[in-house]
Amino acid sequence: MTTNRIYPSLFIAATLLFICIGTTTIQAQQRYMDQLVITNQQVNRQGDQISLDMEIDVTRIELGRNETLIVTPLLQSNTDPNMNATFSPVIVNGAVRNKVVNREIALNTKNNPGKLNPFAIIQRENRSTQVVRYHATLPSEPWMNDASLALTIENRGCAGCDLGNEDKTLMARALQETRPPDYQLTYIEPAPEPVKVRSERHSASFNYLFDRYDLLPNFKHNAAEFSKVDKVIKEVRGNSDLTITELSVEGYASPEGTFAYNRSLSEKRANSFAAYLASTYQIERSQLKKITGMGEDWAGLRKAVEGSQIANKQEIIRIINNVSTPDARDAELMKLSGGETYQQLLTSFYPPLRRTDYIIAYSVRAFSVEEAKAMLKSNPRLLSLNEMYLVAETYPKESKEFREVFDIAARLYPDDPIAIINSAATDLEGGNITAALERFEKVKEDPRAWNNLGVAYARAGDLTTAAAYLKKAAANGDPMAKANLEEIKKTTKNQ
Repeated sequence: MTTNRIYPSLFIAATLLFICIGTTTIQAQQRYMDQLVITNQQVNRQGDQISLDMEIDVTRIELGRNETLIVTPLLQSNTDPNMNATFSPVIVNGAVRNKVVNREIALNTKNNPGKLNPFAIIQRENRSTQVVRYHATLPSEPWMNDASLALTIENRGCAGCDLGNEDKTLMARALQETRPPDYQLTYIEPAPEPVKVRSERHSASFNYLFDRYDLLPNFKHNAAEFSKVDKVIKEVRGNSDLTITELSVEGYASPEGTFAYNRSLSEKRANSFAAYLASTYQIERSQLKKITGMGEDWAGLRKAVEGSQIANKQEIIRIINNVSTPDARDAELMKLSGGETYQQLLTSFYPPLRRTDYIIAYSVRAFSVEEAKAMLKSNPRLLSLNEMYLVAETYPKESKEFREVFDIAARLYPDDPIAIINSAATDLEGGNITAALERFEKVKEDPRAWNNLGVAYARAGDLTTAAAYLKKAAANGDPMAKANLEEIKKTTKNQ
């Protein structure tokens, strides 16, 4: 009786084993990988994540009722075979196996497929179209920059028996090297100066006898002042590149005495110095076009007091700013500290105010590019913006020399829009985005700056502001702005 009961059980077990073994023998010869169709695969880096998108088409697969396919995408290092990272798998079940798998997941059995964290679990409906639109991510790691995208298929039969594995490389290099945006910068060629005119302002602090305007070379420190004037005039007249076109003289007085008297005295002293220049250096009186008595130099006094530690400093400044009549102003100063403050003003602050300023204007001849290169090192003030631009054009845009030329131009012409735009462009060439944006602040309303402003904001990562400036520049007819807008579109698409 025992024997009769045992035989049916052994028969059933042997039958199941035969079925599983038979299935293994048949399916081991079948290549599911060849029947699986993968399309539209894309691997992208998004911040600190690597994303994978693709379509997994199982339409061509005829899957046994008791079979399971575990389809797993993975990244495999191209330099280290032991380095890989797997994405979430897709589990494809036959009709019977699908019920078993769902029951195992519901019961949370030890090795249920749900613990693989699958992207999807589907039942294969043979002879029907089935496509999985797949999306998964992995934490980004440096080695993934050089990794292939591969796919493995693990085939399992009834009772989870192993029916074999297959693998295939989908992309030899998963993360394609993306070309950085190729933003084009605008450099503006300044118009040549028909006549280059420059001027220099100098000051001479001569000493005069009381109530006099005669220039006395040997009085007090006048000899030293005459020596300075002589050096300045000779340097200009001795330079064959320059032609003096005009001299202007401005005489200044200190505030003691009446306002009207000091205005007259400053004018006489200005004329006295102009006469000295004309007679000493054979300067035509026609070149001495502006000889002006400026009177009392209250602006100079305010500046000197502001930079000092004199007693009653704030009260002195208040009197200068708020007492409108010059003579009344001087009278108020005399009252401070019982006259002590005024004595200090007379002794230390008023003498430098008694001076004569002279402005020399001259024309400068045009220079060739090679001459301009040499002049850039010795006396760049004599160069026009156009000449500097032509010098810069002889150097590669990425070179230090190229940037230096435009930096010098911006220092010498700090308020010229073209100088600012070009120097800010070189800041961008050198990667100094902050400095470029600071420069652009002065010219942000100038249409000529809009293309470069767009590039600056794009490189700073503010693509919205960048696009706004580039659209304005493109609408203004800037062809570079149109090209840069396309670069932003590509960048946005890749993000």
